[in-house]
Amino acid sequence: MADTVREIERKYEAENDSGRAHLPDLSGAGPVAAVTHQETVELDAVYYDTADLRLAAAGITLRRRSGGTDAGWHLKLPVAPGVRDEIRVPLGERVPPRLAGLVRSRTREEALLPLVRIVTRRAVQHLLAADGTLLAEASTDAVTAERPDGDRGPLQWTEAEVELAPGGDPALLDTLEPHLRKAGLRPSPAPSKLARALDGLGLAHPAPQPPAEPATAGEHILAYLREHAETVVALDPGARLGTEDAVHQMRVATRRLRSALRTYGKILDRRATDPIGEELKWLAAQLGVDRDREVLVERLREALEDVPRPLVRGPVRARLRIWATRNRAETRRQVTAVLDGKRYLALLEALDALLADPPLRPAAGRPAEPVLTKALRRDHARLAARVEHALATEPGRARDLALHEARKAAKRARYAAEAATPALGKPAKRFARDVKAVQTVLGDHQDSVLTRTALQTIAAQAAVAGEATFTYGLLYGREEHRAAEDERELAGAWAQVRPLP
Repeated sequence: MADTVREIERKYEAENDSGRAHLPDLSGAGPVAAVTHQETVELDAVYYDTADLRLAAAGITLRRRSGGTDAGWHLKLPVAPGVRDEIRVPLGERVPPRLAGLVRSRTREEALLPLVRIVTRRAVQHLLAADGTLLAEASTDAVTAERPDGDRGPLQWTEAEVELAPGGDPALLDTLEPHLRKAGLRPSPAPSKLARALDGLGLAHPAPQPPAEPATAGEHILAYLREHAETVVALDPGARLGTEDAVHQMRVATRRLRSALRTYGKILDRRATDPIGEELKWLAAQLGVDRDREVLVERLREALEDVPRPLVRGPVRARLRIWATRNRAETRRQVTAVLDGKRYLALLEALDALLADPPLRPAAGRPAEPVLTKALRRDHARLAARVEHALATEPGRARDLALHEARKAAKRARYAAEAATPALGKPAKRFARDVKAVQTVLGDHQDSVLTRTALQTIAAQAAVAGEATFTYGLLYGREEHRAAEDERELAGAWAQVRPLP
């Protein structure tokens, strides 16, 4: 069993570098009406990471901590500066498999090792509102850090920390900061105790140098690929935890990667990138099962709300709930199984290898503007051919398939334009915007096709149960009408798309 807690905090150290940070009396600071002093506790934590500090490089901490009210294994995942999600698992001797899985996209096959031990003697204060509500917890921490093998250390310092109570207002931290600064405290440059300990114990790697501004076509596309490869890895824990939109955004990142590899084949040799593209296609399909079902469920619920009550025959809402929840738990387990599988980890390794030693073609070393513009023109031509073919096809199954192919081409062209926007500026941004409008119409049409298929399945299940099927037929007819409207709207949206000059 694991619990997840949103942690919003700020750390402070002494302004005069004395190493002794002390909290001032914060009663009367903003909404703080009273301060109560709690029992001093000792917290003993061992931090785990790979030998090359992959978790630390990503701002992630994994520790086994005893002492205090929340003893156990804690995994902290960064959300924003000063904001982390902490996943807690009961105390045990070994790294819990659940937490190891949440960082597997970083660690891959590398072992998690105990690297740093940090003992904290914590003097705690509770900051209370006038009605006694806990607003925040402030503490003064006397910290001792050392390597578990005793090879180096101990390292000692004192710091102060203010952490919001669950559901607390982040504005409180801004209110308290002037009082803390006046007392001789300054925000700590180290984002965590672990980061400070790694640096002081000689374990931290040199900070990476910021990349140079891309100039050539190859540099622009490689920067784009690095960004979205990192996005896939960073969203992996959220996809496993069921964080809202994480699976969808992870899927989008895989599609962006694949689109860039296909469109910019004059920059990166497709003989090397096509196998990776096929694996990205596979991953996107695996991630899409649950998301596609959620989209259809929401569409059906909205459609049902527009049906007059006398026309809702039988237990339609209950039947939709049954269909919506069936296999949902199983599809979530399947996503986790995919992310734990060797095929997915091999894909991450292949992306790393590609970016470390990219198979560049001669165009990669040329100025970005002409190379990227030419690639987007090719995507525009491909999209034009598919849209025109779809519109010329007789309505029915064949047109639905042709429109779906046009949708995929629109998505590819849009993502390719987004990749080129830093180099091409407004022309690429405009092209991406106009193609997105086409993609949206085509996406709504494809959703209608899938919704009609789902309605047929649900209606068949209702019929077997002896329920009325009239309402499903009504919804099916409305979806046919909506799809026809999309087809008419497509011509207008496509007329707005212009190739790059």
